[in-house]
Amino acid sequence: MSTPVLLAIGVGGILLLLLLIVRFKVNAFLALLITSILVGLAAGIPLATIPATDDSPERLGIIPAIVAGMGGTLGSVAILVALGAMLGRIIELSGGASSLAGRFTKILGPRRVSGALTAAALVLAIPVFFDVGFIILVPIIYGFSHAAGLNPVKFGLPIAGIMLAVHVAVPPHPGVVGGAALLGADVGWLTLLGILIAVPLGVISHFFSKWLNRRDFPMLASTKEMFESFGGADAPVTTMTGTSTRTVAPPSAAMVLTLIITPLVMIGLGTTAATILPAGDPIRNVLGFIGAPIFALLVTVLLAGYFLGVRKGWSRAHLSEVFESALPPAAIVILVTGAGGAFARILTESGIGTALADTLLATGLPIMLLAFLVSLALRAAQGSATVAILTTAGLLSEAVVDGGFSSLQVVAITLAIAFGALGLSHVNDSGFWVVTRYLGLSVADGLRSWTVLTTVLGLAGFAGASVVWAVVSATG
Repeated sequence: MSTPVLLAIGVGGILLLLLLIVRFKVNAFLALLITSILVGLAAGIPLATIPATDDSPERLGIIPAIVAGMGGTLGSVAILVALGAMLGRIIELSGGASSLAGRFTKILGPRRVSGALTAAALVLAIPVFFDVGFIILVPIIYGFSHAAGLNPVKFGLPIAGIMLAVHVAVPPHPGVVGGAALLGADVGWLTLLGILIAVPLGVISHFFSKWLNRRDFPMLASTKEMFESFGGADAPVTTMTGTSTRTVAPPSAAMVLTLIITPLVMIGLGTTAATILPAGDPIRNVLGFIGAPIFALLVTVLLAGYFLGVRKGWSRAHLSEVFESALPPAAIVILVTGAGGAFARILTESGIGTALADTLLATGLPIMLLAFLVSLALRAAQGSATVAILTTAGLLSEAVVDGGFSSLQVVAITLAIAFGALGLSHVNDSGFWVVTRYLGLSVADGLRSWTVLTTVLGLAGFAGASVVWAVVSATG
């Protein structure tokens, strides 16, 4: 199928999806599945899987591709979302989230809270994957928002923005590390310059989000239900022991903060071990297991159940009910996110992303601009920032390796690719659905806010990488 036809199908598929969700109010999960099937048919993806031969690789059929995309996304997201929801629920019902929010609001003042949270998110995002870190911070976002009487998007949008920026550009995150390996970029310089550029991006995320939030975004009903259950900062908590009830003070802010930091520290240990210890080292294996996000969150949920529930007098039955009550709202996030992964897989299998990249490669643009635009185009076409970085690095690797560039110039090219993958997060990105569902944004409002924010941060990051390129090139 020709490149113009594939590009037209890709654009038509995204427009159809938006039309179904925004205009006709079709459930997002159903709309994603319907659009995935129609795009697959239009792009010529086979109805059934075609086995691999000596001359061609295996081609997934439409339904197997949807299943693979959904399964691949849910494999990394579903357990994390469920455990994160449980952690948030027990912190919420114990009074812990509002306690923490009330304490910090009194210390920092309402005007400084958003900036402080954004700065903290920048640091926390270095060792932790974007979706994991954001899910862990959701109880804090809700708690502070409730204490300040604000929509959670006011605090959550800048936090999510800077966390994604760090995720795409700062090692040890997989996309940028893999891209560095393909291009031969120095990981030490990449880390240093990536963090250096991320700092002003944090400032931009804070102030640009404040500008985006000048308008009020109506909250989705499903998110509103979760958000409104948060009590006041000093509210007592009613607990159950057997058939009796008693009122106790909420947990301290220090206790809640410790529980929030625990999985981040565990994940950080695993990440550090993987960076400095050789493969096969027993200590690396142990710390890698301890630092696995699923294990870290599971341990934290159990600790929260004991310290915020059992020690406060909750019965085992009541604690179980609390955990179960977290799952229905989380199921919405999980299913929609998985369907977003399915749509992304269909776009990948169709060859739309490859067609777009080939079109840009044929333009003869300067290497920095080409690196940014190809990555941005792939990000928009298939959704995954990591895939966009790795694919772009692979497409440009020969040109970079044979181009006679200095070590720092290669680092600048790698950063241009990384920040290209930051922009244009939209409906085919599973992260889009995680952020918008937790912050209560409709698809239209998500495009007006989250998509715009990620694109502005991507452009700003590319500007920072271009400054590095200019300085390095000028100094020889």
